[in-house]
Amino acid sequence: MSSQDRIKELIDLRAKAKLGGGEKRIESQHARGKFTARERIDMLLDEGSFEEYDMFVTHRCQDFGMEKQQFLSDGVITGHGTIDGRVVYVFAQDFTVFGGSLSETFAQKICKLMDQAMKVGAPVIGINDSGGARIQEGVRSLAGYAEIFQRNILASGVIPQISAIFGPCAGGAVYSPALTDFIIMSENSSYMFVTGPKVTKTVTGEDISIEDLGGASIHGTKSGVSHIIAQDEEEGLLLIRKLFSYLPQNNLEDPPVIECKDPIDRMEDALNEIIPENPNLPYDVKDIIHALVDMDEFFEIHRNYAKNIVVGFARFNGMPVGIVANQPDFLAGVLDINASRKAARFVRFCDAFNLPIVTFVDVPGFLPGSHQEYEGIIIHGAKLLFAYGEATVPKVTITLRKSYGGAHDVMSSKQLRGDVNYAWPSAEIAVMGAKGAVEILEGRNAGKIENNEERAKYLAEKEEEYNQKFANPYEAAKYGYIDDVIEPRNSRFRIVRALQTLATKKDSNPPKKHSNIPL
Repeated sequence: MSSQDRIKELIDLRAKAKLGGGEKRIESQHARGKFTARERIDMLLDEGSFEEYDMFVTHRCQDFGMEKQQFLSDGVITGHGTIDGRVVYVFAQDFTVFGGSLSETFAQKICKLMDQAMKVGAPVIGINDSGGARIQEGVRSLAGYAEIFQRNILASGVIPQISAIFGPCAGGAVYSPALTDFIIMSENSSYMFVTGPKVTKTVTGEDISIEDLGGASIHGTKSGVSHIIAQDEEEGLLLIRKLFSYLPQNNLEDPPVIECKDPIDRMEDALNEIIPENPNLPYDVKDIIHALVDMDEFFEIHRNYAKNIVVGFARFNGMPVGIVANQPDFLAGVLDINASRKAARFVRFCDAFNLPIVTFVDVPGFLPGSHQEYEGIIIHGAKLLFAYGEATVPKVTITLRKSYGGAHDVMSSKQLRGDVNYAWPSAEIAVMGAKGAVEILEGRNAGKIENNEERAKYLAEKEEEYNQKFANPYEAAKYGYIDDVIEPRNSRFRIVRALQTLATKKDSNPPKKHSNIPL
């Protein structure tokens, strides 16, 4: 065979590999409103940057007639490329080849990619669209999943891991995305569940649709499994690029700082009036976040899950930060089980990848009730407490209004190694609100007053006395628990200055194998 023939053979094999399961299956994929694995990679990465590995890999199964069905790449495309010039490793499951089902060699390709990413110190993005384990290979496909899981675990906190779900992801397949840092799902075309509707019906008798069992909406609102919901695949891939812009390459690097054209001393006069005079009235904390961050840009995570707390990424003077904020506009910003879990995981991610944490506090306490207690609010609330206390990245906290009881301690207080703790003049830092406190402190004395009007007047006076003493930030500032009381409109400047000062911060935890966070 001449050299020209060999080159032609190579070109023909590449063309064959790029067809995946063939033209008919590609057409079928498009008919479902879905892109192919290669199209997704091209949309995600910078143009012309993708370098593919293992294009010529095929499966090794000789059972059930599989030896007669060979497809180059074996159902998963792997390689590396760039996003905005920064290296990332990518794998995309190809639904046109055996429904994207995972084989032994399929898993080996992904493991090889992840091993290389760990050596290089670059993020891994996985695009999932798979029918699950390849049944014909039995335990070998199950072993393949476990090999991937092990790498997800070892890579956790070392390199960012992002999972996109753009089709089915069921059974054991769900646990690899669950071990990664962020999961993006697309509406109407992606779903995740451990057991599907048919098995559910057989075992439990429950009759439920795929969408209601594990669709994007369910995981974005009820379970919290999905961090970001996109309208379609195209938006999902753009959101991954945007998310990636806030993240470092690995845990030894700092997040990418960009040029900032938004003045650091920009005053926001509206913030001086944003907190209602009535402490029981709500407001949207996201209005405060947008007013303070660079160019009003806030990339929210878990937008529709546990809305009583807000988390996401933004920049101050070009520096990426993680933001955590109680949301008075939903359940009064109270901390419950889901809010605690949501914020704790986000805080730990930021700490793992050197992202400073800016916290905005307006929290009346933990949500009371038997349901919360029975479901373990003590343990789940402790997760957030643990996450803040363990974090060694710069932590800047601003108390906007209420900061009551144990929830005050939990929300990046000075005692949990908060570096800079500011408060607005509207801040109320106390064990509890005035009404509840007076009922405890003065209930017996008030009970001795027979006249209802006089009793009410007595309690009102005591409430006012309590408010004068505790419903302000100055009692905490007197003890150094608050570093300064600041004018709201000047908050951007104070945050930026604090972050600049803390850029060289050094802090550490005692040597240990790992902590035992309350799970």
